[in-house]
Amino acid sequence: MGPIDAFWHLANLFLPAVALGALAAALAKLAWRRELAAVAWKRLALPASLVCAAITLGGLLLFGRDGKMATYAAMVVGCALTLWWRGFGPGRG
Repeated sequence: MGPIDAFWHLANLFLPAVALGALAAALAKLAWRRELAAVAWKRLALPASLVCAAITLGGLLLFGRDGKMATYAAMVVGCALTLWWRGFGPGRG
């Protein structure tokens, strides 16, 4: 595998994690417009994406392959908890 193939392989591995974190943060800002007005989108999206990426790696190590539904379910739960933590919980400050 060449370097360009390796780049695309890693990019496609982490694309669902980054997309979920970014999209969920945008939808949370839209759904709770007044409550999250003071919280920047990047402050929500970056940690959510990082948690989802860590869960993706954990699922890869645990199951030996990526793309398992259990990993995606854990990504949704981890993303929701991270958004709550940064938007409404103790991590808001």
